[in-house]
Amino acid sequence: MTKSSSHVSKTLLGTLFFFCLLFHPPYIRGQSQTQESKFEGYLFAYFEGTGKGEQQEQLRFAVSADAVNWTALNGNRPILASSAISQTGGIRDPHIYRGENEDSFYMVATDMFTKKNGWDTNPGIILMKSDDLLDWKHSILDLAKLYPKRFGNVKWVWAPQVFYNHKVGKYLVYFTVRFHDDDKLDFYGAYANKDFTGFEKEPTLLFSPKFGGIDGDIIYKNGLYHFFYKGNTKDAEGKEFKNGIQQATSKSLKGPWKEDFTYLDAYADTSIVVEGSSVFKLNGRDEYILMYDLYADGRYEFQRSTDLFDFTTETESFNKNFHPRHGSVIGITKQEARRLHAKWGGVPTALLQPLEKGDRYHFEAKGNPIITHHYTADPAALVQGDTLWLYAGHDFAGGQRGYKMKDWLVFSTTDMKNWTEYPVPMKITDFSWAKSGDAFAADMVKRDGKYYWYISTNWSGIGVAVSDRPEGPFKDALGKPLLTNDDCFASTHSWACIDPAVFIDDDGQAWVFWGNRECYYAKLKDNMIEIDGEIKQVAFDGFSFTEAPWIHTYNGKYYLTYATEFPEKIAYATADNIEGPYEYKGILNEIAGNSNTNHQAIVQFKGDWYFIYHNGGINTDGGSYSRSICIDRLYHNDDGTIKRIVMTTEGVQ
Repeated sequence: MTKSSSHVSKTLLGTLFFFCLLFHPPYIRGQSQTQESKFEGYLFAYFEGTGKGEQQEQLRFAVSADAVNWTALNGNRPILASSAISQTGGIRDPHIYRGENEDSFYMVATDMFTKKNGWDTNPGIILMKSDDLLDWKHSILDLAKLYPKRFGNVKWVWAPQVFYNHKVGKYLVYFTVRFHDDDKLDFYGAYANKDFTGFEKEPTLLFSPKFGGIDGDIIYKNGLYHFFYKGNTKDAEGKEFKNGIQQATSKSLKGPWKEDFTYLDAYADTSIVVEGSSVFKLNGRDEYILMYDLYADGRYEFQRSTDLFDFTTETESFNKNFHPRHGSVIGITKQEARRLHAKWGGVPTALLQPLEKGDRYHFEAKGNPIITHHYTADPAALVQGDTLWLYAGHDFAGGQRGYKMKDWLVFSTTDMKNWTEYPVPMKITDFSWAKSGDAFAADMVKRDGKYYWYISTNWSGIGVAVSDRPEGPFKDALGKPLLTNDDCFASTHSWACIDPAVFIDDDGQAWVFWGNRECYYAKLKDNMIEIDGEIKQVAFDGFSFTEAPWIHTYNGKYYLTYATEFPEKIAYATADNIEGPYEYKGILNEIAGNSNTNHQAIVQFKGDWYFIYHNGGINTDGGSYSRSICIDRLYHNDDGTIKRIVMTTEGVQ
């Protein structure tokens, strides 16, 4: 909050309420070491500093995998409407806290709507509790009404925080208070009741800094409580001439608090003002982040420490797609991150993607693209019983200006809506001979209980990997390419040997089609890792081939679909024999949005036919080199032609 400290000092008071608070727990912010070991990401609760005024003082969430690079959830829109949880219609300074029970979460916030009511006064604070970070129960605490004798004259109740007292098993809620007849800013506190809907008793004075303070934040480490806050320094006449982040320490919450009048933030000796400090520990590391709000400059920066006394002198900035004001951070597990993503979206891929054996990420496709947490391309599909397996190329990042593809991804579904992602089954580095380093388009087939994955590598050739399971992991079956540019006899360019498509005919014969500019095909031996006989080239009238061949059959006919021209459309031809002759039938799919390539897989699943392809449709960084897989229905006509594909945003319904 934008606040100023006061000129009036007050003697530090203690009450019997705080004499019972002496304890030395091995906890920081209520998170045990056992809990901390599970954390793989971070959740940031904040209110926004830009945009429409009436929308700024609302609760928002952001998530990070590394505490530096942050993404707002819900498109930086509020996750809870202030009008539904506050008395004033606005909230500020949200403080989020993981409970002693690892499945409980607490949040407190200032009940204040300055855009509507100004800065003159605010009635109190908001208490919230959740079991899953998604659904929150709230209570409004108006201190003047609840405790008129002591707080009837209260002017400000600001920046509440939560701290768990392990010894008494209760949550202390503390906050900044100023009264109308006294401009001193002090910290008061009270224990929350069991339901976290109010206080057990009337709040009492917790800490009275010499020159006043706001935005308190308590951290416990090695037997010592660190009370961080925005303080100030005044001259003999009581005029403030310096302010910034300070700290006081104590061996007990009841004090006495020993103030250190030095400033921790890097801006204390400059004209730049800061407030809203919050400290959190990095997951799995003995390092702390002191972050603060440079509210007049619209920035949010941080410094680091390992002991909570000495902080780095050079500030660092968060990379983020939002403009936070005073907020707080907790560590979260991967499962919690996935829950947050399922409701609001925006969680970084690193917290969604399975890494460990046995880990799975379950998500629901919400139209096209079906996968939005990865950039995916060049789909291949395999139907096994009641499951469709989707194998995808992986564009490394959004906004790419060239093809950067280092691994492949695998997903499955039983209903075309609910999907499961598996750990990365194969990387380009699994093929020691693939010096190109490019994980290009691939195809999958099952034979004799084994799964064979045919992959292309740009100019290094086409390889084969094998696994006993459709999700892998896979290993190189040959230790060398199955096909190289030497096999592409009609081609002269280096990327001719790409885009394999494998088809096992009804007579058991396996075939492989591939190529760029020229389309080749050959038989595979029964072992699926050797070419059987002559390599041939596909040719017919009207055949303008770019890449991405695919074979499927319907009512006794063979359908060859392929990418044509550039930017690419999908065309098709039919034949009565897999080797042709083929007859050109026309365009099947137009240029896919925002992508100069197209690449299709066509399968029948549970009685329906599907056209699986990619476009560049992920907002805002999708494009020709950061693609995304989509699925729409495919319909065969009675005369053997195929209806033109209608690409939709809604996808399969």
